[in-house]
Amino acid sequence: MSDDAGPTPYWNTNVARHPGILRVVPGGCGDALDVGCGDGLLARKLTGRAERVSGIDKSPRMIAHARELAAGDPRLTFVEGDFLTADLPDEGYDFICSVTAIHHMDLEAALVRMRALLRPGGTLVVVGLAREESPAEWAATIAAAPVVRITKVLRRAREPEGMPVAVPRMSYGQVRAAARRLLPGVRYRRHVLRRYSLTWRKPGHGET
Repeated sequence: MSDDAGPTPYWNTNVARHPGILRVVPGGCGDALDVGCGDGLLARKLTGRAERVSGIDKSPRMIAHARELAAGDPRLTFVEGDFLTADLPDEGYDFICSVTAIHHMDLEAALVRMRALLRPGGTLVVVGLAREESPAEWAATIAAAPVVRITKVLRRAREPEGMPVAVPRMSYGQVRAAARRLLPGVRYRRHVLRRYSLTWRKPGHGET
């Protein structure tokens, strides 16, 4: 399936991170989970790299839309519910991703749950939003602002209708510190288009 999966492709600063996410899906991936899947765009793209893909979102409207766009694809399953309390299998996924959804939740609780749901040797990728707090964080945001504005105009950025929004509560520094504590060896990056990413591989059996 192409990276523009779905009948009406669109681009925004979340979709901009999809290619990087897809590149780190482990080979031979059996089960993948998209947390905060929205309309299911990334989940549909993941069907080209995983045998089975599940998406979870607490918005009834977005899940209904995701199911409609899935068009009965048996590789796709969409669950309406709260990720932190939903009935999901421990160590049930080879790959878990989440794009601009974790700031809607308690970040530490969400990372702990993702860690528990990931199979040994599996990969986790989180793309998120945070707020500026330190002078360095503000400087990075101000420096990137012209690039962000121009890119959005050139790519005709738009959001899916009905997508829930929330204001980030944690700063970039707080996110980085929490991730490093909960996910030893995590790779943290801050991206130009006002996003950060966390990439982590869960140690396999017998690894430390």
